[in-house]
Amino acid sequence: MSVGNVSFIKDFVIVGFPGLQPHYYGLVSALLFFVYVFTLVGNAIFLALFVMSRSLQKPVYYCIVNLVVCDVLFSTKTLPKIITRYWFQDGSISFMGCFLQMFFVHYFGSVTARLLAVMAIDRYAAICFPLRYHSLMKNRNVFILILGSWLLGLIGPLMMIIRAYPLPYCASNSIVHCYCDHIAITTLACTDREEYSYPAFIHAMIVLLGSLAVIVFSYCAIIVAVLHISSAQGRMKTFSTCSPQLIIIALFFLPRCFNYLSSNINIKFSTDLRLVIIMMYSLLPPMINPLIYCLRTDEVKKVLRKKIQRENIILSCSNVISVSSSYTSPNTCIPFLY
Repeated sequence: MSVGNVSFIKDFVIVGFPGLQPHYYGLVSALLFFVYVFTLVGNAIFLALFVMSRSLQKPVYYCIVNLVVCDVLFSTKTLPKIITRYWFQDGSISFMGCFLQMFFVHYFGSVTARLLAVMAIDRYAAICFPLRYHSLMKNRNVFILILGSWLLGLIGPLMMIIRAYPLPYCASNSIVHCYCDHIAITTLACTDREEYSYPAFIHAMIVLLGSLAVIVFSYCAIIVAVLHISSAQGRMKTFSTCSPQLIIIALFFLPRCFNYLSSNINIKFSTDLRLVIIMMYSLLPPMINPLIYCLRTDEVKKVLRKKIQRENIILSCSNVISVSSSYTSPNTCIPFLY
């Protein structure tokens, strides 16, 4: 194609689910809005518990807090645009805005994968080296690992942006996806995308499989250590400390590995089904993770239970004072607050 016949696009349009009928737009936008609000509220509750409770300020919870930040930022960067597309029938996004969204989508995904590996290392140290755990997983060491996760996560997405941004985009400006990602954008370039897709695919495999290798090694060592515990109750108690992280890891890695594997062994899905799978593994973990933190972690459950009980006591005392102040002195409620 000659350069003179190329008409370069200035913005993109997020199509979303191409097979979705218009009369379902309101339902889909309401569902996505619910997912977004639930994600924000759930993660905000955990952050509030972490800030207010010194008992949660431990290495493993530092990792979880960073996961919470990743989940909230990822959802905030992707969901509002697709909600707008179905709620107000406005899927347009500027050229620069689409590339920024692509950067943050891949960046937060890379950081999350590495943070999950750091959490696995923390459990490995806690169970396999319990006497040396506090010296191995000092706050300084944990902060270095977490900071490294955020800094290393910049490399791949920056390279994608640097290589993809200058390409001539002269095809359709319709992105058949719910947000901008590398494949969806570079598919629209009027050039051979293989030399751009392979490095991006290799980077994705290094991030996913590298982090997964650390996780698999850590939990294999943990399983061996747990099996050496003499009592069945001790084995169950020790392994239960890992169950929340195993659920989070499974939600993050298994659907992604299935998606990449299926695309490379020629398992064909309809476009809508493929997008449903992508949206499920992109948006469900940020929404479900706070429930896992709060319901599957004993320390968080204890803190949450204490907060709820304290609020109930304060509320009941306020009602007693307001209704029967002439019979009961307000000071009688004070001891119960401590």
